[in-house]
Amino acid sequence: MGFRRWAQAACLLIFLLLLAMAGRLVSADLFLRMDPALIGAAALAARTLLWAFAPALIILVSALLFGRIFCGYICPMGTTIDACDACFAPRGRVQNRHPVSPRLKYGILAFMAGAALTGVTFVFWAAPLSLITRFYGTVIYPVIYLAANKAVAVFYPVASGLDLRFLMFAEIPTPKYAVGFFVLLFFAAVFAAVRFAPRFWCRYLCPTGAFLGLMSKKPIIRRRVGPECNQCGLCAEKCSMAAIDPAYPETTRHTECIACRQCAQLCPQEAIRFSAEPAGSPGPAPVSTHRRQFLLSGIAGAGTAAVSLTGLNVVLRGETEKGQVRPPGLIRPPGALPESDFLAACVRCGQCMSACPTNTLQPIWFEAGVLGIFSPAITPRRKYCDPRCTACGRACPTGAIRLLDAAERVWAKTGTAVIYRQKCLAWEYEKSCMVCDEVCPYDALEFEKRPNLPHPVPHVIEDRCSGCGYCEHACPVYNEAAIVVTPMNALRLKPGESYEYAAKSRGFTLQLEPDKADSADAS
Repeated sequence: MGFRRWAQAACLLIFLLLLAMAGRLVSADLFLRMDPALIGAAALAARTLLWAFAPALIILVSALLFGRIFCGYICPMGTTIDACDACFAPRGRVQNRHPVSPRLKYGILAFMAGAALTGVTFVFWAAPLSLITRFYGTVIYPVIYLAANKAVAVFYPVASGLDLRFLMFAEIPTPKYAVGFFVLLFFAAVFAAVRFAPRFWCRYLCPTGAFLGLMSKKPIIRRRVGPECNQCGLCAEKCSMAAIDPAYPETTRHTECIACRQCAQLCPQEAIRFSAEPAGSPGPAPVSTHRRQFLLSGIAGAGTAAVSLTGLNVVLRGETEKGQVRPPGLIRPPGALPESDFLAACVRCGQCMSACPTNTLQPIWFEAGVLGIFSPAITPRRKYCDPRCTACGRACPTGAIRLLDAAERVWAKTGTAVIYRQKCLAWEYEKSCMVCDEVCPYDALEFEKRPNLPHPVPHVIEDRCSGCGYCEHACPVYNEAAIVVTPMNALRLKPGESYEYAAKSRGFTLQLEPDKADSADAS
């Protein structure tokens, strides 16, 4: 295995380890911040200069110097596709054939840039780092955790016989995600495309590859062919990116070349090298991105975004509350920006969901309109949102979810609980039930005696409720709980604004009761 394969394996391993530690390490989003198309589109849509753009700038500079080495050595999406290609590529496949135009990816890049100019993020549909993070985080890791859980159960008799208590009572939480099967089908199509061409996604669809290709038209360190070349065509035949013209193998399309150096290793004449000084070879092959198609794609992206912004439940910048139609159950993570800013900055990578220790953060479908698909929302029925946890803010690569300190986190109100009296055991069925009060870490419920009811009945003290969802999760009423968290009175603040100040100015009296939170966690 050559240096490139070792580098790919090492980068993929680091990516997977960082993803596993998302929410516990601030740098766990490093690979996401390396994607210039991802961060650039998010910054453009959010109308802000993201500090997270720094690693992407380094990648852009590397493209000027060495070409698309990010694609060939670092990108976990490319590595995963290479592994799939090694397993499923059909025999006799023609490497340098183009089933579709390589210019397609430039159109996709322009489409997403056009949408970003209108304040809409579509980059999550094609940005490789967003996609691969979503794939491993919502599909692969849950399967691994499930397999580990089953393995513990299988070995329980052995552990019991050997009195290995740490194994006997081991419990591995298995996260579950609503969109896992859809993501699996999407990647099945991506992997199946290798039957038509190696690195099909990278060649024809990847906007990051297109962005880096524009920066790599004439890199300093690039492929050069010496006079020893006898034009046997082996390099062009084996090039996984079809970056070498079969008719003129001494020329190179540097916008497509990922500097894998396979051509140099295969050349029987040893005529190929990657260097800064010329070796008597012609210049790079001419590149045309067809400006008219590029411009039309950008206009199409802006037009699609404009139509999306006319959706009934889309919240536009500067709109007032009056006349807005919002989903009653859409609870955003604590620290989420105002809805329009949040959807513009969120790249749907799923890292906040992977980092969530209670698995309450779930990707949604169309609850927030077409622009909100795959964005994260709290699902209290699944699990509560711990008011002492800041994992999602720590994991977010773009600042769509703010990283709050412990003091501010307590005041980050995500919604307000509402009691459905017609379903409540105490109100409707005249049974004694105080579960919601027992688990509430903010002591936001009170019980009062009604003359026509045999047991005390609950009321929500709205000014004390943070919308954490402990009550909804613990409610014994099925299927829908008798107490439900709604987004009413949620605090959605811009960067720099204080949650504590905003909460107090609105009359909220949020005071965390750590003992009750601990007892609820234990149960």
